[in-house]
Amino acid sequence: MVPIERRTATPGAEGWEWPQGLNPVLRRVLARRPIASPAELELKLKHLVPVGQFGALARAVDLLLAHRDERIVIVGDFDADGATSAALGVLTLRDLGFADVRFFIPDRFALGYGLSPEAVDAVAAEAPRLIVTVDNGISSVAGVAAARARGIDVLVTDHHLPPAVLPDANAIVNPNLADSDFPGKQLAGVGVLFYVLAAVGKATGSPTAVSQYLDLVALGTVADLVHLDRLNRILVAEGIARIRAGSCRPGIRALCEVAGVRASDATAETLGFHVAPRLNAAGRLDDMTIGVRCLLADSDAEAARLAATLHDLNRDRRALEARMQGEALELLESATELTREALPSVICLYSDGWHEGLVGLIASKIKERYHRPTFAFAPAEGGMLKGSGRSIAGFHLRDALAEVDARHPGLIVRYGGHAMAAGLTLPAAGFERLQGALEDVGAAKLQADALAARVLTDGELAPEEMTLVVARALRDFGPWGQGFPEPSFDGCFELVDQRLLKDAHLKMTLRPLASRATVNAIAFNRGAADWAAGTQLRVVYRLSVNDYQATSKVQLIVSHVDTVS
Repeated sequence: MVPIERRTATPGAEGWEWPQGLNPVLRRVLARRPIASPAELELKLKHLVPVGQFGALARAVDLLLAHRDERIVIVGDFDADGATSAALGVLTLRDLGFADVRFFIPDRFALGYGLSPEAVDAVAAEAPRLIVTVDNGISSVAGVAAARARGIDVLVTDHHLPPAVLPDANAIVNPNLADSDFPGKQLAGVGVLFYVLAAVGKATGSPTAVSQYLDLVALGTVADLVHLDRLNRILVAEGIARIRAGSCRPGIRALCEVAGVRASDATAETLGFHVAPRLNAAGRLDDMTIGVRCLLADSDAEAARLAATLHDLNRDRRALEARMQGEALELLESATELTREALPSVICLYSDGWHEGLVGLIASKIKERYHRPTFAFAPAEGGMLKGSGRSIAGFHLRDALAEVDARHPGLIVRYGGHAMAAGLTLPAAGFERLQGALEDVGAAKLQADALAARVLTDGELAPEEMTLVVARALRDFGPWGQGFPEPSFDGCFELVDQRLLKDAHLKMTLRPLASRATVNAIAFNRGAADWAAGTQLRVVYRLSVNDYQATSKVQLIVSHVDTVS
């Protein structure tokens, strides 16, 4: 097992005055999260950073209002953040009285990412007077120029890190611009657009118009794995509250249903691990237009039909991903002995049989398994490779690509992203050069301790704390996610019995060493082990509620397990 470390409490947390009735286990967990005081646990909309503090919004509002009676096309991205952003823009602007609002999602396989000149050609067929980019556009210098040359105004709304040269758009809203002092640096694309639309609503006398679609904001924010600072946690918490209350888009209800998730029990985890993948499947394998149409559907019947299509695409995605993951492991096996010492500091993998829509998922799985920044590549049109990377703490992917680009001009055709995720395009002939260049950057920036995997937990739970009351308190408090991790615990148990479920998941009955009572546990995607009954195990787990067959029981969701040495 990888080394286990326990989170330490924030200095001074022992003196905090917690809200009355807060579960003691939850208090211990929250004292180990990045908050300055219990006041930051207040997650109502009134605690959002005011729209007026986002200076870039004024120009964007004027531009939108100038085109209120003209055709506007919202150009989204082909992931869940881009899809929810497109739907949010269409719905809110129509509600605010804009005359003609449409959306366009570029085909990732034919038009590439963002507002490319080719995408502008396709959008121009609809004769818009204004293009609004959502979750993209900050790197679309050529595309924006192409639109402006046609007499089409452009509003860029994005959250990705800006390049050295910005597009010549009529207005740009991005909290990560160098001259922006807005504190919402961690907003997803849908969060940036939320602020733009809130400002438009304020200017037109409907300041809360966009708030009815916070379910879309929550889904896009969680799906994009942005850091859940207080601002994002407010947006997600309010959106989840709407989903639980049934006040959400029919498409989100339908996606929950096909995913086997009760909307009334929705959490950030269920959105991120069950709903978002079905929405993302359209952009990975087909056309995200299907996903946006599902989110825009007004009737339950239409939403259910489109959600079923997304569910089928997700099933295909899982099968293809499983094959690619197995091939990725074979590639690593053929190159190394699969010891951590033998692996390069940055892993780069390529297969000519891989699907470009899934390379990000493969990079993520390999990164999680071997705790190395990882890039995976697939062939694309014109002799190019499309790659996607996922990183670990301490290695900024976009900055690494910028460094490679500076050292090897012309090697990378285009790149973009942020610290933990990035994408790039390069000629197929340049793969080995890129591989070596990234390894050089990784070797210089990543020390041995950064490459040593570790598991952080919130310590042990006493047997009497492993209850439904505690499990529900932890589940319902959220949102938990990136930068505000869901509570996990570690402890030593005796194995009572084990069996394999669906040939894929290890189901166990465990007994805490300090108790006679037993508890159910499950380790997903782990095969049977050769442990005999009575073996002592060190387990890292999350305390969860299993509602199988209408009977609620405590269950441990095991992330790491090994014998006690």
